[in-house]
Amino acid sequence: MKKLLLVLLVIAMASFLLVGCIPVTPGEGEGEGEEEICPTVHITSQAAVGTKTYIKGGKQTITVTFAVPTAPVSVYVGADLRNELHDVEVVMYPNADKTIYTGTFEFGEYSGDCGEAYIYVETCETCAPCKYPYTVDTVHPYALIAVTADDCTCEGVALTFASTSSTLCDVTDVCCDDECSGLASWAIDIYTKDPFDVCCDTPCASPVASCSGVCPVACTTICLPTEGYTGYVPDGYYVLTTLLDEVGNKARYYVKLEPFTNAFLALVKADTGNDYVVSLTEYAQNKAETVGVTGVCSWFRPEVDYGNDTGEYGFCSDSPDNVVTSIAKPS
Repeated sequence: MKKLLLVLLVIAMASFLLVGCIPVTPGEGEGEGEEEICPTVHITSQAAVGTKTYIKGGKQTITVTFAVPTAPVSVYVGADLRNELHDVEVVMYPNADKTIYTGTFEFGEYSGDCGEAYIYVETCETCAPCKYPYTVDTVHPYALIAVTADDCTCEGVALTFASTSSTLCDVTDVCCDDECSGLASWAIDIYTKDPFDVCCDTPCASPVASCSGVCPVACTTICLPTEGYTGYVPDGYYVLTTLLDEVGNKARYYVKLEPFTNAFLALVKADTGNDYVVSLTEYAQNKAETVGVTGVCSWFRPEVDYGNDTGEYGFCSDSPDNVVTSIAKPS
């Protein structure tokens, strides 16, 4: 009998021990908040195009924002150093409650000028880092633009600017694009004098005609006065064309048009196709830093000579051909 009681006592004690091994479903709110949640990451110039995030080349500010105070935080950028990918740690500075961290990084060129890499955010040595893909855009947008003229019903001449795919291009598509993030916008401003005559990079004259849009380039101006009418420009018009890609890379084209003399008007009226090709001179963008001038400046100097006048300007691909770095500002 004693043996039986002893056996029953052992069974009862074992049953109590086993109860502690049975999993218990936590109540509402228990066990929540333990999963790591990735922060948001923003770079100064970033632009979302399709499924990709593009960043302008050069020094940019990286901002990492957490939903709750977090420390420590490490941020690494995949960088192409001597053609090998390396993760470079960025020095990050937190705000008072350690929810926002900021730092700067110099994003450079990658293979193909449109290289892809990751930004990594780590909050502990054993945690898997949060990964953010990005693409650096260091190339400029481009366009090849044709200029034609048509006489107005009453008086004057209207100009038409249009991106083209002429034989100067190696592609059959309309020559207006950017090789990385894409062309965001273009603007054409027409002046009666050199807008950079006494200015640096921002024109100090007001345009007499302007238009803007997205690719393709398509712009028809108001009627501009010809010889003998009020407002006639005997020296010819200055045209400044500005292209911007999605991250802010800028390209500029500088063109001067022939004066709208009576002889010019006669040729325009004689053209039965109403698309008289305007004679133009293209200029290089002078980006030299000169004595007494701070920063990068622009002037219509010197002329770009292609050996033929096709009534078109610009380039079929990103090109430094219209940039000069050794010409001093004319006196």
